[in-house]
Amino acid sequence: MIIPCIDLMGGKVVQLVQGQENSKAFALPDPLAVLEEFHEYPEIQVIDLDAAMGREAQSDIVRELSRRKPCRVGGGIRSVERALEVVNDGARKVIVGSAAFTSTGINSEFLRALARAVPRDKIMIAVDCLGDRVAIRGWKEVLQLTSGEALPALEPYCSEFLCTYIDLEGKLQGTNLDWFRKLRAATRLPITAAGGITTDEEIHALEEMGMHAALGMSIYRKVFPELFRSQP
Repeated sequence: MIIPCIDLMGGKVVQLVQGQENSKAFALPDPLAVLEEFHEYPEIQVIDLDAAMGREAQSDIVRELSRRKPCRVGGGIRSVERALEVVNDGARKVIVGSAAFTSTGINSEFLRALARAVPRDKIMIAVDCLGDRVAIRGWKEVLQLTSGEALPALEPYCSEFLCTYIDLEGKLQGTNLDWFRKLRAATRLPITAAGGITTDEEIHALEEMGMHAALGMSIYRKVFPELFRSQP
């Protein structure tokens, strides 16, 4: 399944290159209009970048998006209370990222508390990797923990993983299929792949691995070609 990504910042839909706030590829002013353009896709991934960066959450926009279409929602989910709020506002699943980790590994205390409050089938955990090491806090802190170590340890606390290959995120240069094959061997849980996925061939290869593909830049290039007319 192809899952379009709606990343929110300052009330707009943006795409950042490798998560860098000063490297916006574009900004679209109306998130609800963008959602309508993705009407043919059964599910949307919504990431509140403001919340992820420690600013005020865009709760009203996220809530409205979740009410209009099945959404998986992440960004700044640092407490059980916030996770519950997102689910109660209509999100199909809540995506937990940095809060699932400590500087030395897995944050089991938080994850146990989350699992007591939110049904496991509503929980996704984001495992974002730079050079195969888990990166947290807006990809600014890189742990010693590898993806192959993280996934099995996190399995008891979630129903699905969102795995991003940061090295190629937002570059429209393709992704690292070998990395995703390694992830597939590390867990039996569903995986949504992200990070540089560009071609139909890559999407097909991921589907053959049993993975969904979360698309950012590549799907905006298809649906909003006018944003890229000055680019090669």
